[in-house]
Amino acid sequence: MTGLSFIVLFGVILWSTTHFMRHQIDDSVANEIAEILTDPQSRDPAGLATVVSGLARHAGGFYYLLQNSAGEVLAGNMRGLDPKQGIREWADGPRSETPRGSTVRGKGVVVKGDYLFVGWSTHQLHEMEEMVTRSFVWGLTASVAFALFGGVLAGRRIMRRIEAVSETTRDIVAGDLTRRVVSSTTGDEFDHLSASINSMLDRIQSLMGGLQQVTTDIAHDLRTPLSRLRQRVESAQRPDVSAAQLREAIAGTVEEIDGILGIFGALLRIAQIESGARRAGFATVDLTELLGTVAELYRSSAEEKRQLFLLSVPDNLQVRGDRELLLQLFANLVENAIKHSPPESTITLSASAEAGRACIVVADNGPGIPEHLRAKVLQRFFRLESSRTTPGSGLGLSLAHAVVKLHEASWVLSDNGPGLKVTVSLPEIVP
Repeated sequence: MTGLSFIVLFGVILWSTTHFMRHQIDDSVANEIAEILTDPQSRDPAGLATVVSGLARHAGGFYYLLQNSAGEVLAGNMRGLDPKQGIREWADGPRSETPRGSTVRGKGVVVKGDYLFVGWSTHQLHEMEEMVTRSFVWGLTASVAFALFGGVLAGRRIMRRIEAVSETTRDIVAGDLTRRVVSSTTGDEFDHLSASINSMLDRIQSLMGGLQQVTTDIAHDLRTPLSRLRQRVESAQRPDVSAAQLREAIAGTVEEIDGILGIFGALLRIAQIESGARRAGFATVDLTELLGTVAELYRSSAEEKRQLFLLSVPDNLQVRGDRELLLQLFANLVENAIKHSPPESTITLSASAEAGRACIVVADNGPGIPEHLRAKVLQRFFRLESSRTTPGSGLGLSLAHAVVKLHEASWVLSDNGPGLKVTVSLPEIVP
């Protein structure tokens, strides 16, 4: 590509220079002919021959020829020519003293039956062309040499960067998930690639850590219900068990199995949501109607605990998403608020439209969540010490967090003074 660019540049320069010099020769020749014809002595053939003879003796680089219609040379410093009018050029010069290989460029005109030609040697033009050509050859050679040298250096640098990436990937394949691709400070494409690879590795490490943590949490949280299940089955196998006790053991066993199945169902649902498969079914959701449905479902539960349930939602508030998942999200938040708030407390479900987004707030007057634990409650199976006496698996907020991420929304857990306030922000659709 460098050589091609250099050749194109050379061609443009050579053409421009030779065109300019030929134009200068043509202008000089035309001016010389005009001066000859405007000379008073040139009004008759004899006077014209005298003028041309005088100029030929002091040529100063010009070539002159005056010949009659029979081809006889009347004056000048050139041999006879074919009397063609206009610009003409030919090689090897018109006289023996003309430099070998040069050409003469000039113009011929007919004056009162005689043929007048004035020309100029193009020797300097050819010297200039040779000089430009030599310069081009040397320049092209140097450019190609520098390009090859630069290509070798760049290739070695690229190979070192590629080898560094390969070495890092080999270490990662070997089990060292902490390795990262080293970036330079140049900010080039390799640095952008390194940043993308490192981000991917961070995500993979996070997922692997989460998978290990989930495995540990499942084993830990299922140990207790499985132990109770074993005890019930062992109790039912005693020979002195009555029919009523056997039915009670079977009912308890079914209840424990339902709890275990519920845990696995919640885990599978979280995995399905996090895969993003539900995003393809997004549609317009009437958030006003959805929040009203949540309020109807849980108002009686709040009243049973002697809690005040308040609903404040504007009309015609719409968002885009999965209605079923959004319903489960806000149902989980309201259910947690009712479950963890004492009697006589207030549960608030409100919504508003702010800066093109729908902001939904679920607030209570319960014990709240300490600030340093608000990130941990989003982890699977994490439960506060104050919540371990209440039924649950610790997956409710994890499921809610997955729904929020699926909808590219944001949420904030903050202090309600006292209690917890959860603010969910969804992109609003303006009807």
